Amino acid sequence: MTPLVADVVAWFDENARDLPWRAPDRTPWGVLVSEMMLQQTPVVRVEPAWRAWMGAWPTPADLADAPTADVLRAWGRLGYPRRALRLQECARAVVERHGGEVPDDEAALLALPGVGPYTAAAVRAFAFGRRAVVLDTNVRRVLARAARGVALPAPHLTAAETRDAAALVPADEATAARWAAASMELGALVCTARSPACELCPLRTSCAWLAAGRPADEHAHARRTQAWAGTDRQVRGRVMALLRGALEPVPPHALDDAWPPGAQRDRCLASLVADGLVAEVPGSDGPSFTLPR
Repeated sequence: MTPLVADVVAWFDENARDLPWRAPDRTPWGVLVSEMMLQQTPVVRVEPAWRAWMGAWPTPADLADAPTADVLRAWGRLGYPRRALRLQECARAVVERHGGEVPDDEAALLALPGVGPYTAAAVRAFAFGRRAVVLDTNVRRVLARAARGVALPAPHLTAAETRDAAALVPADEATAARWAAASMELGALVCTARSPACELCPLRTSCAWLAAGRPADEHAHARRTQAWAGTDRQVRGRVMALLRGALEPVPPHALDDAWPPGAQRDRCLASLVADGLVAEVPGSDGPSFTLPR
């Protein structure tokens, strides 16, 4: 184990958050659900949703049989509701292909709907204690600063990053899994993107970025952020929120409570139908809209 890894793991032993998907009684399914929920969504919003979700559907078989409308309502405001559909598809695949048990094999995990390289690695590490290269944005940021002396990693994961990260993973499986969790936690709590608490970091005496005087982000020009107000994402979110709260199909005029009528709303509504997030209900005065059954 390198000094960098040892320092971060020791810090984690003292500072790890008490999260339900880390509990001794966690299940591989619970870990998989947490990883899908945590994509682009902070822990503070995910934890109550995860607890409610696991209370309703504690196994893949439970979610596989659930009405899709209930699944979308439970997803609530976690964002990107297509992830909820993918999670239900994943549950069905686990039932059909693996007898209802989440597999620990990398290839089998990658074959599941909604599971990419990061999620597969995270499930193997956090659910099964396997040695895996777990690289989310938090880990990438810690390694970029501590090892390479740059403010933030490149906008997209590089092969060199993956090689360097793999070289740090301890050979012992249990320690490797601990390192994966520890490096992620350090990035989430201390080595944050905008306001890193360097004075609290276990790597403060060895961090290359800190030693270099905390230089600015060399990739700032390539990072684009889109305003939320007025975007199609906002319109889709408003429509989904209205439909989640409706007990009956909603006629078009009632959608005015979500967003004013016009080309943008029509476009967003059509995209929600195409994505399988909204269903049309035929009527004499035109279709109404509801969550899929």
